[in-house]
Amino acid sequence: MDQARSTISKIFNGEPHSYTRFNLTQNMEGDNSQVEMKLSSDMDEEVGGNGVGDHLNHNSNRKPYVAQKLGRTPKNLCFMAAATLLIFIIGYLIGFLVHRKKELAPNCAASVSTIQGPVVHETGAAPIMDWDDVKKLFAGKLSPSQFESVFSDFAMAEHRAGSPGDKALANKVINKFKTYGMDTWSDEHFVKVQDPPASGYNTFVFKGNEQRPTGFLSYSATGKVNGTVLYAYYGQENDFRVLRDKNINLTGRVLLVRAGKISFAEKVANAAKMNAAAVLIYPDPSDYSFGDTTELYGHVHMGSGDPYTPGFPSFNHTQFPPVKSSGLPKILAQTITAAMGTNMLRQLGGQNVPEGWGGINRLGDENDLITLEVNNVLTQKEIHNVFGVIKGFVDADRYVVIGAQRDAWGPGFASSTVGTSVLVELARSISDMVKNDGFKPRRSIVFASWSAGEYGSVGATEWLEGYLTSLNMKAFSYINLDGVVTGRNGFKVAASPMMYSLIESALKKVRTLNKAVSLSTQFGRNDWESYMLEDLKVDNAAYPFLAFSGIPSVSFRFTPGNSEYPFFGTKLDTREKLNLATSSDVARLAEVASQFAGHIALRLVHDHVLWMNLTRYNDMIRTHVFQIKTRVNDVKRMQPQLLPKDLTMKWLFSAIGEYGRAARQLAEDVKNSNLDDIEMCRIINDRIMTVERNFLSPYVSPKESPFRHILLGSGPHTLKGLSSHLDALRADNPEADADLFRNQFALATWTIQGCANSLAGDIWSLSLMEN
Repeated sequence: MDQARSTISKIFNGEPHSYTRFNLTQNMEGDNSQVEMKLSSDMDEEVGGNGVGDHLNHNSNRKPYVAQKLGRTPKNLCFMAAATLLIFIIGYLIGFLVHRKKELAPNCAASVSTIQGPVVHETGAAPIMDWDDVKKLFAGKLSPSQFESVFSDFAMAEHRAGSPGDKALANKVINKFKTYGMDTWSDEHFVKVQDPPASGYNTFVFKGNEQRPTGFLSYSATGKVNGTVLYAYYGQENDFRVLRDKNINLTGRVLLVRAGKISFAEKVANAAKMNAAAVLIYPDPSDYSFGDTTELYGHVHMGSGDPYTPGFPSFNHTQFPPVKSSGLPKILAQTITAAMGTNMLRQLGGQNVPEGWGGINRLGDENDLITLEVNNVLTQKEIHNVFGVIKGFVDADRYVVIGAQRDAWGPGFASSTVGTSVLVELARSISDMVKNDGFKPRRSIVFASWSAGEYGSVGATEWLEGYLTSLNMKAFSYINLDGVVTGRNGFKVAASPMMYSLIESALKKVRTLNKAVSLSTQFGRNDWESYMLEDLKVDNAAYPFLAFSGIPSVSFRFTPGNSEYPFFGTKLDTREKLNLATSSDVARLAEVASQFAGHIALRLVHDHVLWMNLTRYNDMIRTHVFQIKTRVNDVKRMQPQLLPKDLTMKWLFSAIGEYGRAARQLAEDVKNSNLDDIEMCRIINDRIMTVERNFLSPYVSPKESPFRHILLGSGPHTLKGLSSHLDALRADNPEADADLFRNQFALATWTIQGCANSLAGDIWSLSLMEN
């Protein structure tokens, strides 16, 4: 049979089908992805570029020649008879092979939004392997004892970004990838960060007493301010509204706020909006039990990446313009210890704190004078991201990215060591499945170890900025492994709504420590969205993938329960502290976390059609739009002069309807189409991959508003931003601009309509809004 197949191939001058070859190498032009692609077809070579038409012309041109042959000698007739017999035999063999191929042909007819029933077997370019077999095979590759060994390899006392320790860990990671037989590469960036002053501390003087905290906040403004202290609880927007309702002037005040609830950057940004002069952040003993003298470290850039190269990569050959991110604060910010903060609170005068703020503290008055001096040093550091890839066997130039932060302020065991270990173990396990067990993923898996995560996902964001055009239609998902184990009594997930169905499946299938129940049963109480789902926040490394690059992303973690792991941003984040938080079950919890991440990644590279739920965004859009409609009606009633009477929600509702119909139609296309060929599956998946990216507003600058996602991003271009703008108009806020609202309203409408158009596919399938 092999000989017959070879003969047929030679007759048609064809070569065996070769599928996409995938090669990721660094390129000085800024493209980290070099892709060679050859999808050869015997039929294409036979009929030419125009398909059926060329094929018919080819046959008609041969007819006179065949007729001439039929009039020749008997010898020729013998040759003709022999040729006829040979053609009959060849036809029989072709029919046999086609019939056999049809029996084994892949069936892609699965729902886009949900996948139910038995998993379709993988055939064609990759060998048959049932999904249940993939799960069992993967589960057998992981063990707590293996994690103990990897923890020892990657635990390090000092590995701040750009340090020798950080580089040593990068070499360890890439050597592990090479050991597993993976193709590896790295990219370097030259980023600007703030480090403490040469003295090692900043200073403040409160009522004549000087203090020298050694903790610091990178990207603070620098200089000296004199003012009076005002206690502002956690520095949330609601807290400042409470202070304004008490007629307290915040202008020029030095705000004392608790750590927690929101990020350092959000606290400082909120304070800047109130015209405060500076912010002091301390860990209140009621929230943190790690001692009075523990120093806090972090950053206050309201964004991600290098804020001195906003919107573009910090490669060495980049000509850096003198620009700064709009997320850099213009006020001073400094962390202080619990002892410093509580001592200051005891000495404040003024009004009593509002009800619910706790303690017997007062807010502060004009006698509570303070001088704060911040002299952080801006420095350039060379950082390295390192990568390994397991190449797919069908659509190798489409890939899921799995990443983990490698650097830390101190030991960083929970913040970086565990995540890096899970990353390496996932790479080892899946590589072994491919190498030794016959598993052949349809798509590729890229494993990434990031640097400078503590400064605001700098390494990851710079990579996204550097290769955004390459990633747009190639990276279809990101799985974040930062801080995946911080406790054992809870489990939280934050993700793109497109991934909710896949996440729910993983939560139901992955077992907890005792193996008796699933993650969903133990922590989700059969309603995982109510008890386990949380918002993807700006300080999460998955956020720039989703809100800046339009890549569906997921982040998850074991938690202590109702509280948070208290040692992030300190030098107390050690193995011993994490053992206390997990009852010494770190290795077993890391194994479960790996099972969860692996389930999601393997499902995405195993199935014919990407398991993405397109309808979930429809529900989210409708919720936002009804809120906007309510507020528009309120403004028209309360401030009728601000909005024209003919401002209508009709076109926005029309765009929503178009998106919903396009999502449902794509699901029907998948169910009803004959998707026996690989290229058809690729077309379907590419349509799915456009959705998240097309929710990025094309009308705002990545420099000024990097998180362009109109549903999950931040800024006035988002649907949430439209609601906030209407609230300001309703309150007759002088800073509110009705014309700006109308402009953003129109652009948001067309962004949703554009997403619907892209999802619909062919231009003749579109139903554009009519006048």
